[in-house]
Amino acid sequence: MSTTTKQYGVTAPISTAGPTAKENELNDAMIEELRNQNSFESESETQKRREVLATLQKLTEEFVYTVSRRKNMSEGMARDAGGKIFTFGSYRLGVYGPGSDIDTLVVVPKHVTRDDFFTVFEELLRKRPELNKIQPVPDAFMPIIKTVFDGVDIDLICGRLDIPQVSLDLTLEDNNLLRNIDDRDLRALNGTRVTDQILQLVPQKMVFRHALRTIKLWAQRRAIYANMFGFPGGVAWAMLVARICQLYPNAVGAVIVSKFFQIYLQWKWPQPVLLKPIEDGPLPVRIWNPKLYGQDRLHRMPVITPAYPSMCATHNITASTQKIILKEMQRGLEIMNDIQFGKRTWKDLFAKHDFFFAYKFYLTVITATRDSYEAHLKWSGMVESKLRLLVQKLEVVNGIVLAHPYVKPFSASYICDTEEQVFKIRELYGSLDGEKYAKEHLKKVDIDDDTDMVKLEEEVKKEGKHLVHLLKLYIGLELDLKGRDKKMDIQVPCSDFDSICRNWVNFDKDVYSLSIRHVKLYDLPDDVYSEDEQRPVKKESKKRKGDKNGVSTKKLKSGDEAKVSATLSAGSSASSAAKPLEEPATA
Repeated sequence: MSTTTKQYGVTAPISTAGPTAKENELNDAMIEELRNQNSFESESETQKRREVLATLQKLTEEFVYTVSRRKNMSEGMARDAGGKIFTFGSYRLGVYGPGSDIDTLVVVPKHVTRDDFFTVFEELLRKRPELNKIQPVPDAFMPIIKTVFDGVDIDLICGRLDIPQVSLDLTLEDNNLLRNIDDRDLRALNGTRVTDQILQLVPQKMVFRHALRTIKLWAQRRAIYANMFGFPGGVAWAMLVARICQLYPNAVGAVIVSKFFQIYLQWKWPQPVLLKPIEDGPLPVRIWNPKLYGQDRLHRMPVITPAYPSMCATHNITASTQKIILKEMQRGLEIMNDIQFGKRTWKDLFAKHDFFFAYKFYLTVITATRDSYEAHLKWSGMVESKLRLLVQKLEVVNGIVLAHPYVKPFSASYICDTEEQVFKIRELYGSLDGEKYAKEHLKKVDIDDDTDMVKLEEEVKKEGKHLVHLLKLYIGLELDLKGRDKKMDIQVPCSDFDSICRNWVNFDKDVYSLSIRHVKLYDLPDDVYSEDEQRPVKKESKKRKGDKNGVSTKKLKSGDEAKVSATLSAGSSASSAAKPLEEPATA
């Protein structure tokens, strides 16, 4: 194995030593476990991705041509306007696996707008027979069209350049391409630029990829992989791994993983993680600088992108999610130490999270949409993108130690015979009682990529029934309820979040609703547990000591239970799940 002597990163390496025989053995075991965990996809699946991307390139050219002609450009000029797709994220980094989505950037010339992307391009996509599913989210921090195209998950974003033509030989390396574009275009274009620079800044690409696959799988299994919900996303995890590769340029992947946990647990946060010095430039664009910008000083675990202009990829991390990340890193380090001594295996590192066993109280945020599944995807997608704001509001409430967002939503669609049933399932959904009610009284509709939604919606309407689409998000609450005089009022944060969502430009109270209510551990529905998990069962017990949720050391009497419930009642925005203390608000 060749050794690297060149310095990568902002400091000298910690060690340039090559791997020992034992480290090579550990690395082989790690790669073997990655294969056992289905981390690598087949060549035929990879070829399918290439074919889908080729189709999207043709669609992009048709999109730019169509917009150009509508804006009175000549046939020749419209054809020459071009348009090009670039990939970024896990696909471009080379760490994708079966079922991974492809992050795709659609680059367009200056006369094509973001509105065109969400109208003309969306229309072109809908006309394609390969389109299985589409969910536009134009109001997200990064406006996106989520699709399933010919069986492949594709996340599409748009970036506009201030040039008249986008040719097929265009690259995005030149910083001057960033002139005269808005912040959203800048963020979109930098996805590809960042990914390319990460690969240029690591000593050994294959070592980096093996280590990143391991960290990525670990983070996904432990439910700490989701930028939208306040955890690092794919690019942030990649940069964190890349920095360790720079510090140990000749190490194998297994060593990189071990050092990853060790170093970031000792890291002096909020000291930033940098892959290269922050680059100045001539353009009037904002660069991450906590000395100049108060907002940048608020970043808790800053991981800074290497491409100009440098940005923080982890700005969504909250006080609660930071605690959760560090706790999981501590667990990771302990397991790695055991792996090295033969006490545990790599499989143990990838054990599933215990989110739905860990807390006594949960908040569930429930969205409901009447009739239209497409409208449901837009509404629920918008609410998902805002959930971290509720987490931030909750974690500053006196009595809440931790607000832990779960990184995946649950959804279901039902046919209701009456308006009363519509109200009832919206009221109970997210709890065990809601699950039981649905099984006994409603017809569940399983929607997949092959479902003809137009036909289904027409049939339900013709029968005089109601189709309701529901989505639930969970936040685990670690509480400190010691001291009976303490009150914990979450009406304000819940009402604020309700208002944020209701201010959505497309909100229609006759179609959409939102409710927030608390659910106790033993009232969680069965569908949050996998088949091989045994749901928690309430036990009758004698006096017990206080636990991490801050429950009183003596068993609560019925009146005290009411107090606990009352503290979790958010007035018009939240209520008890099984037996609402107040009428659950619907937006």
